[in-house]
Amino acid sequence: MTEFDRISEQILQELSRDGRISNIELAERVGLSPSACLRRVQELERRGIIKGYRAVLDRSALGSGFAAYVGVGLSDHSKASQEAFEKAISRAPEVVECHNITGTIEYLLRVECADLRAYKHFHTDMLGALPQVNSITSYVVMGSPKDERA
Repeated sequence: MTEFDRISEQILQELSRDGRISNIELAERVGLSPSACLRRVQELERRGIIKGYRAVLDRSALGSGFAAYVGVGLSDHSKASQEAFEKAISRAPEVVECHNITGTIEYLLRVECADLRAYKHFHTDMLGALPQVNSITSYVVMGSPKDERA
């Protein structure tokens, strides 16, 4: 497969919806033989287009029903400051996503925990205690009408 075509796009779309779909079912949905479909999927994996497969968890069923996006500004814009912040954040189980972004702040986090009280503890005792952190802005998730993260 030298180029990315419509069938490859269909394969990715189907796998994004259901990573556990059988190769036979996937082949039927995209109009290929099972062997041709498997070769395509393996090539997409080999090229790094498909990075892996994972389970989508119901966080509220696991006791982590509270979610917030948190904007974090650093007091120092040096590489050392960013590396120290990223190292600290990587150890925080409440942080399920950490993005270094452009704009008026340096980081956008997705934080998931049990409830508002647990978030306050994270906000005050973990995030607020980091010496690199200059500003914290929280955006509490009230609902997610569209969420395609997997």
